[in-house]
Amino acid sequence: MDWKKNDQIRVAVEAMGSDGEGIAKVDGFPFFIKDAVPGDQAVIRITKLKKKYGYGKLERLLVPSPDRVEPRCPAARACGGCTFQHLSYQKQLEYKWNKVRDCLERIGGFSGIQEKMEPIIGMEEPFYYRNKAQFPVGKNKEDRVVAGFYAGRTHTIIDCPDCYIQAKCNRQILEVVKMFMERYRIEPYDESTHTGLVRHILTRVGDKTGEIMVCLVINGTALPYADELVKQLLTVPHMTSVCLNVNQERTNVILGRKVLPLYGNGYITDRIGDLTYRISPLSFFQVNPKQTEVLYRKALEYAALTGTETVWDLYCGIGTISLFFARSARQVYGVEVVSEAIADARENARINHIPNAEFFVGKAEDVVAEQFALSGGTLRADVVCVDPPRKGCDAGLLETILNMKPERIVYVSCDPATLARDLKLLCRERYEVRKVAVVDQFGQGKHVECVVLMLRVGTTKRD
Repeated sequence: MDWKKNDQIRVAVEAMGSDGEGIAKVDGFPFFIKDAVPGDQAVIRITKLKKKYGYGKLERLLVPSPDRVEPRCPAARACGGCTFQHLSYQKQLEYKWNKVRDCLERIGGFSGIQEKMEPIIGMEEPFYYRNKAQFPVGKNKEDRVVAGFYAGRTHTIIDCPDCYIQAKCNRQILEVVKMFMERYRIEPYDESTHTGLVRHILTRVGDKTGEIMVCLVINGTALPYADELVKQLLTVPHMTSVCLNVNQERTNVILGRKVLPLYGNGYITDRIGDLTYRISPLSFFQVNPKQTEVLYRKALEYAALTGTETVWDLYCGIGTISLFFARSARQVYGVEVVSEAIADARENARINHIPNAEFFVGKAEDVVAEQFALSGGTLRADVVCVDPPRKGCDAGLLETILNMKPERIVYVSCDPATLARDLKLLCRERYEVRKVAVVDQFGQGKHVECVVLMLRVGTTKRD
């Protein structure tokens, strides 16, 4: 095999990798190919060669896979926002279910896990579902302001006014902000020189309420002609909140800690089921509200609450799961390290008239240890729920959970690889996986959510 970079070779795509790329083997040597689908026969151009594998770019299709579809979005291939618009939705679901199973088997070491996995719960409409968007802002070659999404594995902005997975109102919002910036000669941020003002445009949209928030992330402490921007944004129906977020750091982290309100109360509200939640710019809130209700109802089902339990919700955010559980439990305690999220959680408990949910600011492992000491060692947890970020649970937190000895652990995960890692550790210490539910929250994307029920060995089973 004397290939070199930029050589073109013919391949037959056989499988998909963990990031949704096609995998083809040529004389036993694997190539990972973006935008390729199992069943494709294609010519690829080699973009990188390693000792045991290579990467390729799809140059032309010879025979398309029967599972290939035409993307709705003309920018789908260039944009890094969607992974699967070229793959039929049914095959997307199959891929995600298999991804969870493979991670639990390969990383977690669980044999026969598919017998415990429920069928994947897909979306009724896998487009226009996201309630949150973060658009980087820059300039194109013609020196015009653009806003869209980064091309895959780059910081090149693809101007994308019509995103097929975001809320439809974003098109008008982006046009208003871009016209405002050009009219008043407000420069977008340039990360190479750390100059320019506007870094990102953040939008949030209430699925049930229709309320809209726009937050400009700025490399400064003020926005010139801010009153004029507010005036223009108020032409967008249901505009509820306009604010600035200050981020003057040289970082890829999008949001800073300081929020400056320009219009409204600095938050919007939305509902999941019959519960109302207040959502501020820094709050974590699931991006797919319809599937979030499905996800949380599955978590509640797995918790099997009877009204007598004490529940700890670790990584509780603004209290979304905590409040879902509170009406079926004796007491719920939520812990979250972000103070602004806890402020929202407490307010959400108040506006929903839920008195049996208490919230703490801090790292869960620290808060639980402190509360255990204050209780004189009598602190108990019948059910522990965790919904961590993609990096999974902190090792100290897993140790804390084991020390709490709950009857049930309900693990909500957005990354099956870190989920499998954490479950492997928990199952070494007298826990067993009983059920796994896979829920598609991210149509056209590679990510997937799931809920896992774990029981302490020897616990009376109520599932």
